[in-house]
Amino acid sequence: MSEDPRKILPPYRIKVVEPIPFLSAEERRHALAGAGYNPFNLRAEQITIDLLSDSGTGATSVAQEAVAALGDESYAGARSWFRFVAEVQDLTGYPHILPVHQGRAGERILFTNLLKPGQICISNTHFDTTHANVHLAGAEPRDLPCAEAADLDSVDPFKGNIDLDALERVLNGPDGERVGLVLITVTNNGLGAQPVSMANLEAVRDLCRRHRVPFYLDAARFAENAWLVSRREPGYRTWSPRQIARRAFELADGCVVSLKKDGLSAVGGFIGLRDPDLHARCEANLIATEGFSTYGGLAGHDLERLAQGLREVVDPAYLRARAAATSRLAQMINDEGVDLIQPPGIHALYLNAGRLLPHLAAHQFPGHALGCQLYLDGGIRCAELGSLYLGRLDDQHRLVSPAPFELVRLAIPRRVYSDEHFQYVAAILADIAKDPERVPGYRIVSSPPLLRHFKVRLEPVTRSSTVDAG
Repeated sequence: MSEDPRKILPPYRIKVVEPIPFLSAEERRHALAGAGYNPFNLRAEQITIDLLSDSGTGATSVAQEAVAALGDESYAGARSWFRFVAEVQDLTGYPHILPVHQGRAGERILFTNLLKPGQICISNTHFDTTHANVHLAGAEPRDLPCAEAADLDSVDPFKGNIDLDALERVLNGPDGERVGLVLITVTNNGLGAQPVSMANLEAVRDLCRRHRVPFYLDAARFAENAWLVSRREPGYRTWSPRQIARRAFELADGCVVSLKKDGLSAVGGFIGLRDPDLHARCEANLIATEGFSTYGGLAGHDLERLAQGLREVVDPAYLRARAAATSRLAQMINDEGVDLIQPPGIHALYLNAGRLLPHLAAHQFPGHALGCQLYLDGGIRCAELGSLYLGRLDDQHRLVSPAPFELVRLAIPRRVYSDEHFQYVAAILADIAKDPERVPGYRIVSSPPLLRHFKVRLEPVTRSSTVDAG
């Protein structure tokens, strides 16, 4: 590690701590079996290090908790709403803001009012609930990631970009009239937490304007994308993260944002819009399903925490320290002989489970197998992004089309874990890497038809078992 400690020092100190549980190996085996070998079904008190998600799992600041005491719980027109909306408008420049309890609620409201059945929603990569909400609106989600994203080892700085040539071909082709929305996710969570460049966003804006297609951002990690732009894209080195974020929002027609990430809060989100007619339609849906348009399912104290969090998250000192912590964990993992998607992002690291566990075929779900082993060996909870999540199954839950990669996401909660926690994670991975063939594959026992990774139940497959790959 060669970082200058003066540049990576976290801009805070710890004031409140929470104990974490340490189960025995036998207790962990029993817990995972009871959860149907699905980490989503584990109880919090069964987890030692929780890297399942960075959504709503961060630590709030003393300033956020202080302003929460000012929360105004008036049903309509609360003071907290006006403080929140002023902060969001200043950050994004959008005149119309609708609060929601989290990002997927915003997706549902926006897509049902922006997309028509049979239309196409194009993205650099739709994440799980985004993909599902496009389907539920009757539209087709279509991913057009850039070619560089296919090389997991490449250090190309902007592997989160959309493929501009492919986007233009669709817009100019026979499906062009069916495109109802172009949605760019920043950062690209489905493809290794990789950032999107400002040049890519500007080119998307130009293409969408030319073809009169709405262009929106899924901007849950707008601040982290802005930080990586400031480090990697010439022309933005002297811009502050807030200035870069504001410019990104200016390029789009609107946005949907989960504030459980870069809002530094356990709950919340918003829809940002320029179109007053679309705002009116979305507002009617919001009032019917989420709450009145000045609270949208959020309490006054939530709105206060979010307004403060939106100021804290674009602090360069905070972003520098967070990026450095993730980078150090990536180096520790690499030093133990485990490969991950390069270059490291900020909110998560993506382990190359397919490379680490070559003895497991795709139908044995190597990504999921590695995630389970991390829990069994060390009480570490994480999420698979491989064939269990992205593969196509038949009616008997047999894998028909595997995912392009078998990955495991280690999502990093904000302001929660120290380097000592990360050293523990790297040590558990090192033990697995010493004898990877002891890791068994898995097969599905039961699965829901939509968003199966959340509630699927599995069982391990012994070495002597035979599994029909379909």
